[in-house]
Amino acid sequence: MLKAKSITLPNGKTVAVKRSKAPIIILILLICFYYSVQITGFDVEKLVKRIRELWMILDGMIPPNWDYLDKLWQPLFDTIKMSLLGSILGAVCALPLAYFAASNMGKNKTVVVTTKFILSILRTLPTLVAALIATFIFGIGTMAGTVAIFIFTIAYVGKLLYEQIENADLKAFEAMQSMGHTTFSAFRYAIMPQILPNYLSNAIFCFEGNVRYAAILGYVGAGGIGLMLNESLGWRNYANVGMILLLLAITVLIIETISEYIRKKLL
Repeated sequence: MLKAKSITLPNGKTVAVKRSKAPIIILILLICFYYSVQITGFDVEKLVKRIRELWMILDGMIPPNWDYLDKLWQPLFDTIKMSLLGSILGAVCALPLAYFAASNMGKNKTVVVTTKFILSILRTLPTLVAALIATFIFGIGTMAGTVAIFIFTIAYVGKLLYEQIENADLKAFEAMQSMGHTTFSAFRYAIMPQILPNYLSNAIFCFEGNVRYAAILGYVGAGGIGLMLNESLGWRNYANVGMILLLLAITVLIIETISEYIRKKLL
């Protein structure tokens, strides 16, 4: 067995130096990489041969079809509207769920565990699957996309929010309870001011992502600009695809810039 290395300090004491775990970690990663390649059937040769197809598609997108722009405004507004509505409703509904899921707020452990379980289930449900289910219930259109974004926002904001509540300073909260305030009243005046900036910041950040997700929901009939993207890709009209992606990129960039400015003001 190999002995651990040791060094002698200037005062004469000998200190053992722990062996680096990096070689073992690298070996494990290499083994995992090897078996992942075998399981997924990843083929580098095929990747190299088919990569030129990507350049052909990009070449077809440039320049984009500017004449197609007039047809995109309404689907783009539909995408933004269902993202905004789903984000607002989801963020509002996430607040009471986070309150009941926070272990330092709820005295009933059954309610706390059940609420956390509901949020966990919602987080594991992919947005595309939620949108697909919503299309069967509400039909094809932006209503299905709004419901899918609503569900995702509840899960995302609710998870972050109840963790913030659990980590909040409870001194003022406990003081207000000792003076006769109810748990809800003490939460409103002692905890809410602490979590409000992060709560709004997370809700705005979630809206940023929802605009991007909403563009994909058109593939399952949830409406918006994703429906136009799916149609153009299906017809191999890459000039139209280029116009859609360009407009979407500019829109997301503008929204991210505005929301980042707002989030910096909040924090």
